[in-house]
Amino acid sequence: MYLQLERGFSPNTVAAYMSDIEKLETYCRSKGVDIADATQEDVQQFLYELSRGAESDELRQICARSQARVLSGLRQFYRYLLYSDKISQDPTELIDAPKIGDHLPEVLTIEEVDRLISAIDLSQPEGQRNRAIIEVLYGSGLRVSELVNLKISNMYLDKEYMLVEGKGSKQRLVPLSGEAIKQLKFWFMDRQRLDVKPGHTDFCFLNRYGRQLTRVMVFIIIKRLAEAAAIHKNISPHTLRHSFATHLLQGGANLRVIQELLGHENLATTEIYTHIDVNFLREEVLRFHPKNKQK
Repeated sequence: MYLQLERGFSPNTVAAYMSDIEKLETYCRSKGVDIADATQEDVQQFLYELSRGAESDELRQICARSQARVLSGLRQFYRYLLYSDKISQDPTELIDAPKIGDHLPEVLTIEEVDRLISAIDLSQPEGQRNRAIIEVLYGSGLRVSELVNLKISNMYLDKEYMLVEGKGSKQRLVPLSGEAIKQLKFWFMDRQRLDVKPGHTDFCFLNRYGRQLTRVMVFIIIKRLAEAAAIHKNISPHTLRHSFATHLLQGGANLRVIQELLGHENLATTEIYTHIDVNFLREEVLRFHPKNKQK
């Protein structure tokens, strides 16, 4: 409750943090230490075990990025204990987070996006829904959690924008492309044929049983479409978000505008996600550098 109300974290972040805290508690118990009495050395050893795996089935090997997330969750936990006067010193205060390289996810070319869309079988009951999903993900750069939580009451198709609830329950207005609006209208017509279950009537995207579409199902949809389109990349819904940002930047969009559209608090995050491939940079140099313009 503290993480959601006081810190403004999303339910998914809270769930991940709680899982990490439980793992630390299990580790401390195996060492005969109460989690509230854990020292800096205890926490560092726990993180070390996570990074190398072993010792128990509960502790699996994870990458530096995941390790940094674990440390972030533990910091929130111990800050809460400190805030509640349950401990006098935060054991995570002086622990440095592991250095993380700028991980750049896959990006689709415009031609690959077109192939992905062409792979959708509109003759299938879920075809129009899937088309609308791709258009919204690629046309607006949403996170998958934002997509599945979209509400019809927050879709203003006549004004060409939607109200999106992002991380930490922060809301932002995001424009809708003309193609996304067109495909959403088709989907809303198909949606009327579903037996929508109580409590799910306002969710934009539903499964065949009339319930809110899950994040996992969106991942499966994207994977299947990529396979059908013969796209040999490890893609996910986030790939479309990254492609959205990259293609905007390549088209000349301002980085701060992209930051606002993606819902990033820090511009540095946007700079990582809007990686431009080397070929595009080379093409731009050939196109605009004065030496290349000389005849």
